Amino acid sequence: MLTPAQIQTINATVPAVSAHARQITEHFYPLLFNRYPQVLEYFNKTNQEKGSQRQALANAVIAYASNIERLELMGDAVSLIAQKHCSLGILPEHYPLVGECLLESIGFVLGEAATQDIIEAWTIAYQQLADILIQAEEGVNTSNEQRTGGWRGELAFKLVHKEIESEVITSFYFKPISGAEVIDFQAGQYVAVVLNIDGEVIRRNYSLSDAPGKPTLRISVKRETDGVVSNYLHNSLEVGDNINLSAPCGDFVLKNSERPLFLVTAGVGLTPAISMLNTAIASGREIHFIHAAQNSQVHAFKEHVDTLAKQHENLNVFYVYDQPLDIDSPHAVGYLSQEHIASRLPSSKDVDFYYLGPTPFMRSMNQLTKVLALPSEQVHFEFFGPLEDLEASPKESIKAA
Repeated sequence: MLTPAQIQTINATVPAVSAHARQITEHFYPLLFNRYPQVLEYFNKTNQEKGSQRQALANAVIAYASNIERLELMGDAVSLIAQKHCSLGILPEHYPLVGECLLESIGFVLGEAATQDIIEAWTIAYQQLADILIQAEEGVNTSNEQRTGGWRGELAFKLVHKEIESEVITSFYFKPISGAEVIDFQAGQYVAVVLNIDGEVIRRNYSLSDAPGKPTLRISVKRETDGVVSNYLHNSLEVGDNINLSAPCGDFVLKNSERPLFLVTAGVGLTPAISMLNTAIASGREIHFIHAAQNSQVHAFKEHVDTLAKQHENLNVFYVYDQPLDIDSPHAVGYLSQEHIASRLPSSKDVDFYYLGPTPFMRSMNQLTKVLALPSEQVHFEFFGPLEDLEASPKESIKAA
């Protein structure tokens, strides 16, 4: 437990650590991977190369230290990290390895300014954060284990069906090899797929794209040009092959409510929204499904959503294409605009608003929900990058990917 003097030390040194956060994380990751190569499989190499993982770590450390006397404000952030860690299989024994290298990096970058008292205070602060996360992760793992059909860690599944949804998105249907009942989950959650590609263990998170209660777990994956995992799934994983999955995780879930439901997505961001739509459609609740795509060739699940709209009067759909084909007839051409959203909102603006898509889309939606003065507690999104990326001013209108 931090003493008042150590808390004062943390508060006094946060500005210096923050100013050197980039150098600290740039020193930290090579040190960690060289000293403990067994942890490499838990990190996304693409995010490492782009620098987003380094930035996210720096932001998390600074946010924690800045709120060292108000840790209750960190609840949402702790939950987000805990959910992701559980999906990736992070274990309590990983925390001392990270702590050792992180504190060594702080000392290296700060140099002589990193006195013994400062390093001791940051060491205890890190252990306090580790204890908070370990406890939160144990809660998530226990909850997953106790669900109907639940488990902890990884479970072996068999691919039983592949279905092409668009030129870039394919759905994969999995059943437990054990024959166990398919796990209950919340619409909007994701699983991690664990693959061995050319001798390298790689983990990636993908949203579940169908409602709970089905005989399979379904993920729908966009093929990325340089995506090692997405291309492996599209090109190499065949029906009958086995794969390990994590238990479903994530806080971006459909909440129980009778308010009008807005599901606003772009590109492959529609996958958790399809799970939410399939879950909520029979409730009679007013639903607005708004999707931005380039054109019909890359617009996944259109036929499915259109069929639901014909069967259920409570579902309203709106599609925007920014590169329509001659055969396309979207509701609007160009980019999703403030007017498109505002014209569908009730005057009270009392709605549940969920949005998900590529980063430029997320930035624009983040700004748009504030301009429209939607109740912040009723606006929901999932974003794994640094939150500062969402606060950056959009350079263009809302665009699909």
